[in-house]
Amino acid sequence: MSENIDKLKEKYPEQVKKVLNLLLETAYFYRSDNEDMFLFLRRYQQEFRDFFRTYFDWELIMDNKCARVYKSSWFNEAVKNTDRMQFRLGGRDECIAFMLLIEFYEKLLEDDSMTTEDNRNPRFRIGELLEFQQRRFAELFPDEQAKYTDEYLLKTVLKRLMPQLLRYRFLAEVPRPQGMRLAREQFIYEAMPALYHYNTGRLAAPVGETVQFDEADSETDGDDEPEEDFPEENNE
Repeated sequence: MSENIDKLKEKYPEQVKKVLNLLLETAYFYRSDNEDMFLFLRRYQQEFRDFFRTYFDWELIMDNKCARVYKSSWFNEAVKNTDRMQFRLGGRDECIAFMLLIEFYEKLLEDDSMTTEDNRNPRFRIGELLEFQQRRFAELFPDEQAKYTDEYLLKTVLKRLMPQLLRYRFLAEVPRPQGMRLAREQFIYEAMPALYHYNTGRLAAPVGETVQFDEADSETDGDDEPEEDFPEENNE
């Protein structure tokens, strides 16, 4: 029978403390963050899973490259959805753009002959994502093609979405070479393993239906300003 978390803490106090903090400090704990602690978590994942289930009613979700704890319900009813610390999207276009990002991620894997188990993660230029999203929005809304221009998607939809994707570690910005001036469309991003935890199945449903995700609570009024601006063209 597996040791419980108390016995594990007696044997490995520092490792248990580090793993618990790594899981709770960010939305996703990646193997690349701290491989030793990730492997420790994977070896004793049943002990950690039992701990989160027993004391918090949370689920530990883990694969070969990332781990997270997921809570399915909220207990403090005095806190409004908009005030909770959670991944939230505003409006139909943002929600669909997020699902299209996952579809784009799957396409990147296929085009590069990669799998989610590969050590490296796919990378792309923001211009490639923009081109893909513009084409797919036009296919989803053939009567609104005039609306879904590159400029609208870049300056309205992606401008609001990108800070969320970076904050919650779905994407990581690849540092730009010092002294090299790049156009915004040339900025390079890394698609992180968290995207594999979602799926694009909702795109098969009628577009007019309410958008929902398997794990993301996206309730919002859609009027909040983005927490930070979309990166401007510069050589920083």
